[in-house]
Amino acid sequence: MSQENQTNPNHVHDDRDHGPGGHAHGGVFGANTEAIFALLCGAMLGLGVLLERFAPSTPTWGPLALYLCAYFFGGFYTSREAISKLRQRRFEIDTLMLVAAAGAAALGSWAEGSLLLFLFSLGHALENYAMGRAKRAIEALAELAPETATVRRDGRTQDIAVSDLVVGDIVLVRPNERLPADGFILVGSSSLDQAPVTGESIAVDKHPVTDAAAARLRPDGIDAASRVFSGTINGSNAIEIEVTRRSSDSTLARVVKLVSEAETRQSATQRFTDKFERFFVPTVLALAFVLLFAWVVVDEPFRDSFYRAMAVLVAASPCALAIATPSAVLSGIARAARGGVLVKGGAPLEALGSLNAMAFDKTGTLTEGRPRITDVIPLEGTDETELLSVAVAVESLSDHPLAAAIARDGRKRLTDQTLAEADNLEDLIGRGVKARLNSQPVWIGKAEMFGSDGVPPLGAAAIAAIRRLRDTGRTSMVVRQGERDLGAIGLMDTPRAGASLTLQQLRDIGINRMIMISGDHQRVADAVAKQVGLDEAWGDLMPEDKVAAIRKLRNQTQVAMVGDGVNDAPAMANATVGIAMGAAGSDVALETADVALMGDKLEMLPFAVGLSRHTRAIIRQNIFVSLGIVAFLVPATIVGLGIGPAVAIHEGSTVLVVVNALRLLTYRKPKELVVSKAAAD
Repeated sequence: MSQENQTNPNHVHDDRDHGPGGHAHGGVFGANTEAIFALLCGAMLGLGVLLERFAPSTPTWGPLALYLCAYFFGGFYTSREAISKLRQRRFEIDTLMLVAAAGAAALGSWAEGSLLLFLFSLGHALENYAMGRAKRAIEALAELAPETATVRRDGRTQDIAVSDLVVGDIVLVRPNERLPADGFILVGSSSLDQAPVTGESIAVDKHPVTDAAAARLRPDGIDAASRVFSGTINGSNAIEIEVTRRSSDSTLARVVKLVSEAETRQSATQRFTDKFERFFVPTVLALAFVLLFAWVVVDEPFRDSFYRAMAVLVAASPCALAIATPSAVLSGIARAARGGVLVKGGAPLEALGSLNAMAFDKTGTLTEGRPRITDVIPLEGTDETELLSVAVAVESLSDHPLAAAIARDGRKRLTDQTLAEADNLEDLIGRGVKARLNSQPVWIGKAEMFGSDGVPPLGAAAIAAIRRLRDTGRTSMVVRQGERDLGAIGLMDTPRAGASLTLQQLRDIGINRMIMISGDHQRVADAVAKQVGLDEAWGDLMPEDKVAAIRKLRNQTQVAMVGDGVNDAPAMANATVGIAMGAAGSDVALETADVALMGDKLEMLPFAVGLSRHTRAIIRQNIFVSLGIVAFLVPATIVGLGIGPAVAIHEGSTVLVVVNALRLLTYRKPKELVVSKAAAD
């Protein structure tokens, strides 16, 4: 193992076949060997033709020796691959090319056989170079993390390998340096360029955590303004971060690993072309065998029939078809990763572009996910201080966004009030929580939680308070301690600033139906939906109801579920495509989603959908070109088109398909999105 691999834990080493032909980019002699061999083949071919044409007095063995050299250099990698596939009892494109070249040699057409091998090997080398560009776009992510880090250990500062960092290490990051690990800021404030991980084009302001001890206990709950990622770039101020993940478990390392794995996950189109190729190649061999005996039916010499059969072998080889889908998928996945979107393979990439509908979770997706307390309604026999003291003590134990809002805003209202400590928190998923405080049970949650599953029903005063809150579009929480209803708390979550524009952009690119599904009361859901410009909002949904809603939608159309990847995981799993928002640093989101938007930006959705639709269009174009060329060349060679022109057209179509796929690496927002944004501004 090289030193680089030892020190950089994010280094990607891919032992799989490279490209549809399976050639390694570097060959056995070093980098670019395949391209060098192809050029040497062409040089030998050119010299041989020159000797035959312009030096007729040269002994016949001179040009023949040059053609034999051309056969060696042109057929080296092709024969290696063909032999490997034949051992697996697979007849593929390389086999057809070798048979055709051998047939040309048998006829004494050494120049044409050399031309065949030259163009095929050159096309393969160019194809692998182009595919290598797409792979390097992915592997470049792995090189973003630095190899060394400056840490403070045992009272002194030292430089160590990033792979030696452990959780809890304090790392010093100087201005304009790349961060070596995931963690949170302990000291200093700065602006970080997070584009390598989240795709955000603007630097993000970061500041120290307010409670380092709490951050250590719950690293996944660290506020985004204090969380940092490996591979991002520090701004103009020095900062100190505490490591929360080893380098091999960092968000960047996981993204590289998942994107690399995504290359092997085939789409429906790719599976079809693979099956077609396995059926088509033996059929071509059979057709060529039949054409060998055309001289029996047609008045022509065997040599002409043999030549025609070899030309058909070349013409019918589905080289372009074999590379049509994987080249586009790989380029699309690489472009998405550079833009902060993780797509887990060809299947979700294609499915994302086929969507007609999207379902959105409300909290944290269409809204900021930072609700605030707007109303505190204590009931008779209770005051605001008692109500908030109980609520804050219990909700401080939960990591739900509503609980965090009550704990945060409640503390501000209580000022110096000393709080008792609650314990035995029990999460009643989708309804609320239960805990113990001062030896009494406490329930906090939706009104619907009370009166079911053994929880006593609410009194008339509590029901009236909830009704008042819901009439104004507030999210409402009831607080009960023991047998007393202490009161109700109203919260409001503000819509994301760019939500309305993003939803309009999605409509512009063909997402005709968009629905918000929420566990909040229907009136709350309606209020938020109206603010962001949605026509449909389904409220009062438990997690199992969300799953049923997605299944209902999927029976009607192709639908995506957009959520945070945690509470929405079951619904996402039942959608055509599950899309997780703000997946950077979230293990659950990265694992459960088909598509993960690394940044907490709803605006990334139109880019992801637009890229997918562009990828689908490229795949269709490639398949049309590849099958169209075969459909033209097969009858053309049967009626007399020679091997030389057939090879030139055949290999030209392969290069055309790859170049077309590489256009995805330069994909930008579709014009419709730019127009929409300009209109909105």
